[in-house]
Amino acid sequence: MKYISTRGAGLTSGEPQSFSSILLGGLAPDGGLYLPTEYPQVSADELRAWRQLSYADLAAKVLAKFAGDIPVEVLADLTRRTYTAEVYRNVRPGEDATEITPLLPLGEENGTQLSLLALSNGPTLAFKDMAMQLLGNLFEYALAQHGDALNILGATSGDTGSAAEYAMRGKEGIRVFMLSPAGKMSAFQTAQMYSLQDPNIFNLAVEGVFDDCQDIVKAVSNDHAYKARYKIGTVNSINWARVVAQVVYYFKGYFAATGGKSGQDGKVSFTVPSGNFGNVCAGHIARMMGLPIHKLVVATNENDVLDEFFRTGNYRVRKSAETFHTSSPSMDISKASNFERFLFDLLDRDAQATAALLAKVEQGGFDLSGTDAFARVAQFGFVSGRSTHADRVATIQDVAKRYDVVIDTHTADGVKVAREALEPGVPMVVLETAQPAKFAETIREALHREPPRPAGFEQLESLPQRVETVQNDVARVKAYIAEHTGL
Repeated sequence: MKYISTRGAGLTSGEPQSFSSILLGGLAPDGGLYLPTEYPQVSADELRAWRQLSYADLAAKVLAKFAGDIPVEVLADLTRRTYTAEVYRNVRPGEDATEITPLLPLGEENGTQLSLLALSNGPTLAFKDMAMQLLGNLFEYALAQHGDALNILGATSGDTGSAAEYAMRGKEGIRVFMLSPAGKMSAFQTAQMYSLQDPNIFNLAVEGVFDDCQDIVKAVSNDHAYKARYKIGTVNSINWARVVAQVVYYFKGYFAATGGKSGQDGKVSFTVPSGNFGNVCAGHIARMMGLPIHKLVVATNENDVLDEFFRTGNYRVRKSAETFHTSSPSMDISKASNFERFLFDLLDRDAQATAALLAKVEQGGFDLSGTDAFARVAQFGFVSGRSTHADRVATIQDVAKRYDVVIDTHTADGVKVAREALEPGVPMVVLETAQPAKFAETIREALHREPPRPAGFEQLESLPQRVETVQNDVARVKAYIAEHTGL
């Protein structure tokens, strides 16, 4: 399996790259994102065989499709060390930690089963742990092969940062520099990140919004001399390995939702709360591999750039001042990085056409309405919807009353939009985003009580915090990294 850039070869030599060669990086040299030259296919026989596997062994099978240059036994060892009941122990009453991603059926609505796929049982109580824990082990393995070091630069709107830091803390040869928008995360998210005292973890609160943080990461990644000098890598969803790791739970969710059915029997729809398009991009990849996904439903909050595109064909980037600070803050994003990967496929993998559209993004956006390309969106199974704060509160209240289940604000966005897309006879699985304890302010507003909090997190907000506030300035961030890498 070889990899190319969405904007061309992405390489000075023009040659496609191996999985290992792109593992530690983020953007391709031409500023594009890596994708395989073609999507590997999963046969009906493989689907039947994979249905019986543990999560760890399923992850090894999926990863082997994309990482052919890493020995199969190494991949199996890494996934078995990653996906354990000890790591994913923060289960709710009645859930089985050995399942890693247990399916929680809510009930029958509109003639079909509505369920949640629990993805937040990891150490930071968010779905980002599913990929990040594996990424930490993959990075450590790759660095050990070459005796090398890596300085990770990332941006977070809430959950990516803590998931990355908890996955990388104490890892040999790795330092993490995480940018977050100052004052824009929940109290729990803030404390979870900033309370880490590990010497290889550095938190920088940027005076701006998430998109500003993301722009800094891209600017640094595009400075090839600086990137090479300071050995910069990334864990944001622009990193291909992280997206691949997320593909696994679509297969697991499909198997759980279809029960005893095997092979190509039955289809399932997934609703995915999405801001940066990474999580739902993994679903797109699973579908392209042959997993029988009926619809991929993109759920946004008030920052509805993606919903507007899938409804109208108009991709209109909002400026920082137009980006809303909402009660589902991890989706407060107005420029979805991973959308580029889908555009590449939508445009028949025409790198030149993709680059031309992305140049328009820098000018404010583009409009595909009325084009053959936009007409093809339905072929990929995408639909979308939008949710507001009032919708979140009402959905949290309804799910608690009807099913005695407390969900977080982002998952509430997902449930609200999923209900608008239900089709009789097609199971709908909503990808759970985080545990409600991370967004206690809105849970208290909706239910007039504290959300359940797993053991060990009781005094999180009272812990001492270590963070440095910086201006929204690429040069300042570069200087900080240079001062603290030890290189």
